[in-house]
Amino acid sequence: MPMATLALRRFLPHARSTAHLLPILDAYLLREMVWPFIGGFFAFFIFWALNIFILSADYIINQHAPFFLVLRFVVLRIPQAIPMAFPFASLVAVLLAMGRLIGDNELTAMRTSGIVVMRIAATPLIFGFTMFLLAYGMNEWIAPVSVDLSTRTFYQMIYHTDSLPIETQFFRKDPDTGNVFFVTQVAPDGRTMYGVQIFKPAHLGPWNETLQAKSAVVDGSTLVLKDVIDTRFNNDGYVSSQQHVNSASIGLPIQETAAQFLSTANSDPWTMSSKQLAMQVRSLQSQGIGGTALGNLQITLANKLAWPFACFIAILIALPLAMRFGKRGRMLGMALSIVAFFVYFVMTSAASAFGRNGAINPYISAWIPNVVMGLAGAFLLWLEER
Repeated sequence: MPMATLALRRFLPHARSTAHLLPILDAYLLREMVWPFIGGFFAFFIFWALNIFILSADYIINQHAPFFLVLRFVVLRIPQAIPMAFPFASLVAVLLAMGRLIGDNELTAMRTSGIVVMRIAATPLIFGFTMFLLAYGMNEWIAPVSVDLSTRTFYQMIYHTDSLPIETQFFRKDPDTGNVFFVTQVAPDGRTMYGVQIFKPAHLGPWNETLQAKSAVVDGSTLVLKDVIDTRFNNDGYVSSQQHVNSASIGLPIQETAAQFLSTANSDPWTMSSKQLAMQVRSLQSQGIGGTALGNLQITLANKLAWPFACFIAILIALPLAMRFGKRGRMLGMALSIVAFFVYFVMTSAASAFGRNGAINPYISAWIPNVVMGLAGAFLLWLEER
């Protein structure tokens, strides 16, 4: 018993020092990554903003658009780069941070002291997963609103109005109810419609009921019809009754707002969240619409998750590259960042092209770059461990 007690007393200080050492290691690695991440993040955004501003300069010079209006358009368009800015910054952060540690032989000291590669890699990988969650949240809730405002600003520059184009003379089907909407004309107020027709499906025949209104107005997520002819059909498809009513109400497709129902913005995937995109995909599928239109939406929906997850993949590929080439300086780290990002971008573009034309499942094509780069990074990291 005395020997056991003595051994326990000797072990406890050692355990405490080890438990204390791990948070210090994590904090040290995080401090090394934070500033390169911030630098890479803002560098990407500045490059993106300058590129948009240069393209927009034509509106200032030739169309005399107000400078601050163009600037507002550029600033609000910047969040569109979130899906690519976070992975690029994560890649830069790990390559520069680990390159510095390797260049100063600090990583060698860690490994000779008994810290395995996977333990060192744990902190950057957790950092990458955290950045994935942050990028996903911002791309889901901030970027769509910002891009929509930027688009409205663009129309102020071009057409001197913040109203987005109205989409008339079109049929839209509500995937939840099966109701089909048709709008002939929209008034300048963007809420009042004329020549509205609504077709309600039947179980046995094509239609159970049709509503033909001279005018309609959007009230919240409800369409209020005025001066309506309500026609009902029996199971054989013949008219069973027809009556004229002063008004009737019906819900908009998938509970949309007036702006979503009337505006072509509902066809811009950058202004939609994952939920809205999924609804659009189901709507097209329910109408039997496929091809490139459906493929583009499906790829964009998959990229809502795949692109932010590239933060984790970027760190997984950057860690073994930094460990192999870190001693050659930070400039090599920057060069590797650009090369690796370019390879990922090319793979993304190629896979998306196959997904759009139906050669590959769109959801699979969106994840091919992550899977390929992730497996390559995991294999190289495994080689470093050995």
